[in-house]
Amino acid sequence: MLTNISNVLRACAHRNGAAVVMSARTYADFTTQASFEIKKCDVHKLDDAPATEVVLTREEGLQYYRIMQTMRRMELKADQLYKQKIIRGFCHLYDGQEACAVGIEAGINLTDHLITAYRAHGYTYTRGGTVKEIMAELTGRRGGIAKGKGGSMHMYTKNFYGGNGIVGAQVPLGAGVALACKYQERNELCVCLYGDGAANQGQIFETYNMAALWKLPVIFICENNKYGMGTSVERAAASTDYFKRGDFIPGLRVDGMDVLCVREATRFAADHCRSGKGPILMELQTYRYHGHSMSDPGVSYRTREEIQEVRSKSDPISMLKDRMLSNNMASVEELKEIDVEVRKEIEDAAQFATTDPEPPLDDLCNHIFSNEPPLEVRGTNPWTKLKSVS
Repeated sequence: MLTNISNVLRACAHRNGAAVVMSARTYADFTTQASFEIKKCDVHKLDDAPATEVVLTREEGLQYYRIMQTMRRMELKADQLYKQKIIRGFCHLYDGQEACAVGIEAGINLTDHLITAYRAHGYTYTRGGTVKEIMAELTGRRGGIAKGKGGSMHMYTKNFYGGNGIVGAQVPLGAGVALACKYQERNELCVCLYGDGAANQGQIFETYNMAALWKLPVIFICENNKYGMGTSVERAAASTDYFKRGDFIPGLRVDGMDVLCVREATRFAADHCRSGKGPILMELQTYRYHGHSMSDPGVSYRTREEIQEVRSKSDPISMLKDRMLSNNMASVEELKEIDVEVRKEIEDAAQFATTDPEPPLDDLCNHIFSNEPPLEVRGTNPWTKLKSVS
C-alpha cells in the first residue's frame, strides 16, 4: 500500500519537475526490501508497543532520502540567505530534525491534519508546499506560500494549519481540529506538534484534559530537541519524561533521529486514534543543529563538540544512507545523483525567491477571510482606506 510519503514525493516530483533517478545498475541488481531492527519505544499506560522489527522497501528508502535531503539543503540555503540579509525577521531552522517530519508523514495520510509551532519549513514541504513557495515566503515575495505575508513562522497548506508564533498556542487549536474530525464523523486525525520549550505551558495540560474527556483523535507530539531556546531540558523541567506528561493519556518515547522509529510509532499512534481510544502522546527525542533561531549562535549553552557528536553518530540522513548502502538497496552513485538534483532544485528556488516581486501595498489587507465579503480596513495610514478581497 502506498504511504502518504509516497504521495508527497510524487507531488514534489511533479510540481518541481524532478528527474527520475537512474543508476548505471539496473533495478534488478538491488535488494527491493530489507528488514531492520529498530530501537524499542518506552511506553506509558500502554499494553502494546510499536514494532521493533520493520521492513523498508527500496522505493521508500529513496523517497525518504530525497525528502530529507531537500529539507536539509533548503534550511542550509535559508541560513545563507539570512546571513546575506535577504531573509529578515524571525527564522527557526529544522536541520537535524528531518526524521521527525518524514517519519510522521509516512505514518499518516494527507487527508489527516497537522499543526505545529514556528519551526515549520519542513512540515510545509511534506504537507504539499514547494521549495520555491517556501523560499519565496522566507524572502517575503509575492510567490510565497502565504503570498509573502507570513514569513518563516506562518506558512499554510491544505490540512496544515501552519507554523504558529505563540508558544504552545497551537496545541488547543490542534485539539479543535481533532474535535471537528470527530464531530463530522470523518476517519481523520490531527497531529499536534510542540517543542520541549512549550511543554510546561498550562494550556497544554488543559488541552490534554479536554482531549481525554472527549476521546479526540489527536496525536500530541513533543519534539524534544533538548533545548528550549538556550535552556536545556534538565534546567527547565522537573520531569523530562515528556511522554508521561499526559498522565491519563498513554504515551510513547521515540528515537526521533531514526525515520523508521518515527514511522512505526506514528502508525501505532494513528491506529490508536482511529480505533476510537482517544488521544495519545509521543515524545520524539531529536536534535537541532542550528541555534533556536538565526539570532542564536547555538554554542553559548552547548559545545561545538556536542553538536558534532550528534552529527557523527545520529544524523538521520546518514543513518538511512548507511542502511541502504549496507543492504544493497541503492548505490553511492544513485544517492549522489539525488544530491545533485536536490541542490539544483534549491538553487533554482533561491533564484526565484530573490527575484520575484514583493507584494504590493494594495494587497496588504487581502485574504483576511477565506470566503467573507470585502470589508474596509482603516488605520493602515491616516489618509487611506483599503478594501479587502477574500
